[in-house]
Amino acid sequence: MLDGVLFFPVTPFTASGDVDVDLLAQHVARGVEAGPGGVFIGCGTGEFHALEPEEMRTVVRTAVDAAAGRVPVYAGAGGPVASAKAFAQVAAESGADGLLLLPPYLVEMPQAGLVGYTRAVSAVTDLPLVVYNRNNARFTEGSAIEVAKLPNVVGFKDGTGDFDQVARIVRAVTDALENEGKPFQFFNGLPTAEVSQQAYRAIGVTLYSSATFAFAPDVSLAFYRALEDGKEPLVAALLRSFFHPLVRLRNKVPGYAVSLIKAGVTLGGLQAGPVRPPLIDAAPDDVDELQRILSAGRAVLADALVH
Repeated sequence: MLDGVLFFPVTPFTASGDVDVDLLAQHVARGVEAGPGGVFIGCGTGEFHALEPEEMRTVVRTAVDAAAGRVPVYAGAGGPVASAKAFAQVAAESGADGLLLLPPYLVEMPQAGLVGYTRAVSAVTDLPLVVYNRNNARFTEGSAIEVAKLPNVVGFKDGTGDFDQVARIVRAVTDALENEGKPFQFFNGLPTAEVSQQAYRAIGVTLYSSATFAFAPDVSLAFYRALEDGKEPLVAALLRSFFHPLVRLRNKVPGYAVSLIKAGVTLGGLQAGPVRPPLIDAAPDDVDELQRILSAGRAVLADALVH
């Protein structure tokens, strides 16, 4: 079972566009040393959409080596069903501890098709698998129960923010699995999940992914601890000074949920390189604003230590 803040690394690229293996290893190692509950490599923040299978093999193997067994490493899989199965097998062969199943190719599908997609991918590996509820892959209570009962499906990550639907899914799945004794977890997977985590906790979803951890683990962990310890003034101060301004900046340009994180990693001293098309790099003025937001967040932490 996973616990704590979940770390979603970026995938550093060289100026020529290749995966920078050395920087990736440093990035993951630094993150693991900071103390996350798990590493999710080659997922949304890691530009899964832009990686091909052999690159994913390299990325996963590098992350597994850098984590060195200290925390579990989950890898992304998704896209067309044949590709998703291939990525799942690559992850297993490269030493991953589990999978995050990203949405299939952007087509409308009936619930039976979404269940079939999940079943097809889960069948090619024994790795624990977390399904991702977002975009065109939106589960109902019935389909969520079906996939939750698949032997190696161990989690449900929500990226829709539809609290009514997710609350019903949490209740329905929990009730359906109650007599099976199967461990199962729910995740908040919205971008900048800290902003919505208080609401998710109210419906029983305590785990969340933190893209912020990739470039500001001190801020990410301080927020998590404040939330866990019920330190409402610190939670409010970090939301006001750091997370809400970050969301406003992120919303300026589609894809900034990845580009700004990569810029933040570079600000922290690791040259994460460019994003791959169709994403675009953060504009210089926006990188400057990100630096101001980081400074404001750390000022809140410094003030909390004094008081």
